[in-house]
Amino acid sequence: MVSLEMEITKMQVLLIDDHALFRFGLRELLERRDIDVLEATGDCEEGIRLAREHQPDVVLLDMRMPEMSGIDVLKRLREDHPQMPVTLLTTSQDEQDVLNSLQYGANGYLLKDMDPDELIDALKEIVDGGTVISKELTAVLARAAVRQDEEAPPEKPENDPFSELTPREREILCHLAEGESNKVIARDLGISDGTVKLHVKAILRKLEVHSRVEAAVMAVKRSACEPD
Repeated sequence: MVSLEMEITKMQVLLIDDHALFRFGLRELLERRDIDVLEATGDCEEGIRLAREHQPDVVLLDMRMPEMSGIDVLKRLREDHPQMPVTLLTTSQDEQDVLNSLQYGANGYLLKDMDPDELIDALKEIVDGGTVISKELTAVLARAAVRQDEEAPPEKPENDPFSELTPREREILCHLAEGESNKVIARDLGISDGTVKLHVKAILRKLEVHSRVEAAVMAVKRSACEPD
């Protein structure tokens, strides 16, 4: 009975990607991490049908495919399954691809070269209702948000929101604005990943934001990382 319950609670994934070698490799990776890959297909229409049939916990979807784009598949899935978690897993770091995916309801935008452990953690967060964007795309989203605000009415002058940050926290904030991951920041500054995580948490708390993307947008908008 215990083993049956464990099997029922496995995360169930549907993979839609036209590259056969990538499908096979990712399927093996996920199954080794105790994730149930219901189907892995390179046919977009079949993928849409399989999503309807199996109702997976999350759909992993490539962006560039010959029959339909990932955005086209996402739109079709959203028509019938507005609440089904759908995540782009792609090599594209194109800003418009990222923005279009989020606009049409993607629950995540992940890069294929990400660390396997980070991928598993991202899938768990997405299944739990979160939205996950690869850290490398933080700068892309920050620049896009700044452009969207350029036509907005000017805000009244405010106190420096970065006044409570320590010099090290300001330094790390500027690395966040460049879209660097915690591992890259740790390597560049010669500190541990855990130390970077603690600093990032402190930055978010002091700036009263909820994500590194929001912190990066604030830094870019206020030119906090430009030389004096």
